[in-house]
Amino acid sequence: MSPTASLAAALVLALAASPAPSQELLNVSYDPTRELYQDVNAAFARYWQGKTGKAVTIQQSHGGSSKQARAVLDGLEADVLTLALAYDIDAVADGNLLARDWQKRLPQNSSPYTSTIVFLVRKGNPKGVKDWNDLVKPGISVITPNPKTSGGARWNYLAAWAYALKQPGGTEAKARDFVNRLYKNVPVLDSGARGATTTFVQRGIGDVLLAWENEAFLSIKELGPEKVQIVVPSLSILAEPPVALVDKVADRKGTRAVAQAYLEYLYTPVGQEIAAKNYYRPRLEAVAKKYAATFPRIDLITIDEVFGGWQKAQKTHFADGGVFDQIYQP
Repeated sequence: MSPTASLAAALVLALAASPAPSQELLNVSYDPTRELYQDVNAAFARYWQGKTGKAVTIQQSHGGSSKQARAVLDGLEADVLTLALAYDIDAVADGNLLARDWQKRLPQNSSPYTSTIVFLVRKGNPKGVKDWNDLVKPGISVITPNPKTSGGARWNYLAAWAYALKQPGGTEAKARDFVNRLYKNVPVLDSGARGATTTFVQRGIGDVLLAWENEAFLSIKELGPEKVQIVVPSLSILAEPPVALVDKVADRKGTRAVAQAYLEYLYTPVGQEIAAKNYYRPRLEAVAKKYAATFPRIDLITIDEVFGGWQKAQKTHFADGGVFDQIYQP
């Protein structure tokens, strides 16, 4: 064999032996999912390597849900979105980055897990907070993020509104007054849920934190039950954080197959187990039963039944000049 032929054969063998280049996904998510997706990403990478022989690396971006949606519209190249509410993914769809029927492409309205809003208070509950009506009392300091930037904050706001509306004699006017009085007790609005948790837990500001259920559990896990405790209100809201493939980005980067598999993995028994261990309520019945003792039973309203869906709620309450802007005076 000539030296040239030998070199060519060696190159062919080297290329055949070299591993396929690792694919990389960017998951643009909302504030309190860092721990959840750290676990999901590691498990999915092992699964994908075993199934396809290919390596995949998943990068994460976190922040207030609405801010994250805007960042994607401004050019942040998300392969997948895992945001706090459907309205924020709708906004990205309106920018023609994914199909407008995105919510029909995965089970359960593209929400593989659910959550709700609970209260986190100091150990011993020194202010005696038991339900939403306690949050409007004089001398109570309530920590919640800004609903203009945070998806969790919008769930907080709507849960409070629904509570007032559901009281005997409840009206839209009374609900507005109730939420107005609640925000008079809010000393600071962080941009996202994790920032609000930091304000309450680490900076020691406030008597009660309106929190994602998973954030409340994580705070107890990190600080210990001798520092903070959860108060479950009589009524809360069913929060359904959705997920979606960003078509234009995934197609341009050639990541559609692995990105779709990543989202579908969230619905598998392993994905559901990871969600439950990170204090998100699993959709899969077998996993939900296994973790039933973890999650308290709460009377949960839905955004569709009380507010007519996210598009209507956003326009009425959170758009520029909407009800929130009218009632909140820093």
